[in-house]
Amino acid sequence: MGLVRVTVALRASHAAKKKYQANFLVDTGATDSLAPTSKLRAIGIKPAGKIAYELADGTIAELRFGTAIIEFMGDITAGRIIFGPEDTEPLLGVTALESTGVEINPKNRSLKRLPAIPLKVLRRACAVPSIPAWHSAPLLVRCLNP
Repeated sequence: MGLVRVTVALRASHAAKKKYQANFLVDTGATDSLAPTSKLRAIGIKPAGKIAYELADGTIAELRFGTAIIEFMGDITAGRIIFGPEDTEPLLGVTALESTGVEINPKNRSLKRLPAIPLKVLRRACAVPSIPAWHSAPLLVRCLNP
């Protein structure tokens, strides 16, 4: 499959005037999105922490991340953004795609919007806990999708 890119705008908050806009490479192998550190700092995004990421070559690197408002294809989401090296190509990770209901169409190497964002409740078996013989009060048991 070829490369897919999309125009993305990042902001530090909904009220922020400054934005960083660029063509981001859509990377379904990346959980979080990534942009050059100087671009993120210029629009007021500050590091919130560090986390270990596995890079494409298999090495582990501890990288700073912040949070951003992420806009693309007429939709808005918020998520973690990694402070990347200056020479890096910006990446749009799968978390941003999934949270807006967008997936890659491999036939024509484009992004397509799902008719609805999947929101499914995990079905659980309903188990009644052991009740001591001396217990006389009614027991309320609540099950999801019994």
